[in-house]
Amino acid sequence: MLIAQELLEADTLTRLIEDFVTREGTDNGDETPLETRVARVRLALNKGSAVIAFDPDSQQCMLLLKHDVPREWLE
Repeated sequence: MLIAQELLEADTLTRLIEDFVTREGTDNGDETPLETRVARVRLALNKGSAVIAFDPDSQQCMLLLKHDVPREWLE
């Protein structure tokens, strides 16, 4: 299930993004400052190239590139 970023409180969205950009395996040795990585994700969400998905089975939120989202989630 996709969740519009506007439905999340600002602090919750920030924590979700920070968790994503600091997760092991996401930086690949990138020394880019945290603020810059967070801003890039916010821009992708604002442009619609990234989405927030919620998996009810695992009760987890995740960030995905829109082209990686199953078509049925977008309908």
